[in-house]
Amino acid sequence: MGVLDGKVAIVTGAGRLRGIGRATALALAKLGADLVVTGTGRDPARFPPDEQAVGWRDIESTAEQVRQVGRRCLPLVANVADKADVQRTVAATVAEFGRIDILVNNAAFARGPDRVPVTELSEELWRKVLDIKLTGSFLMCQAVLPIMINQGQGGCIINVSSIAGKRGFANMAAYCTSNAGIQGFTQALAIELAPHNIRVNAVCPGIIDTSRMDDLGRGETWQTIIQQTVPLKRAASDEEVGKFIAYLCTPDVAYMTGQSINFDGGVVMW
Repeated sequence: MGVLDGKVAIVTGAGRLRGIGRATALALAKLGADLVVTGTGRDPARFPPDEQAVGWRDIESTAEQVRQVGRRCLPLVANVADKADVQRTVAATVAEFGRIDILVNNAAFARGPDRVPVTELSEELWRKVLDIKLTGSFLMCQAVLPIMINQGQGGCIINVSSIAGKRGFANMAAYCTSNAGIQGFTQALAIELAPHNIRVNAVCPGIIDTSRMDDLGRGETWQTIIQQTVPLKRAASDEEVGKFIAYLCTPDVAYMTGQSINFDGGVVMW
């Protein structure tokens, strides 16, 4: 018996082999939850080499890993910034499982082209970063909450943010803004939903060894950044973050809500 037996969780942005979404889905499954995992339907030709080498199939492979630990999983291609897609995702979840207890808003814009000075950042790209991270989390919550509230059994929402939402970084205005917004959204929603015993928290990762960071490589630049900025002198794994997020969804943390918790090896300490 797992502590999350009988619970149903949705995890967005869960299609990458080395990613927080996949690791979170698997960690929740190991605690007993059934899963819905979403992804954007990436082109396999653009998968990183490690995914291509193992024949990775995006959210289908994540779903397979969940099933291997004995839990049910429904993979859905969906754009969280599209209201119709979000509504279809939630409707499909209820049709398949009959309930929703946990939502993990993990989807985010891919790191890279937005990392430029504000004077060079296009309005289109600015809007896209905010639409996926911030508006996507809003739309998912808006669609899920009537179900959680009507169930009358409480619930748990985890919004994946970043330490970049607490500390500004040059050439990262859109990313910092979207993640700071997630933290404000988390606090407002936590107060609003407390009467329904629905907890809302944010997790703020620092440097995590996922495919999202591949543009930095894993050589001298990577090691220099870690040694100069992370007190614990290492990056975290996606599994470590996933297990932490899953823990926040358990009854052991039933008194915590409205928090934005750093998971960064000591980079930001407030």
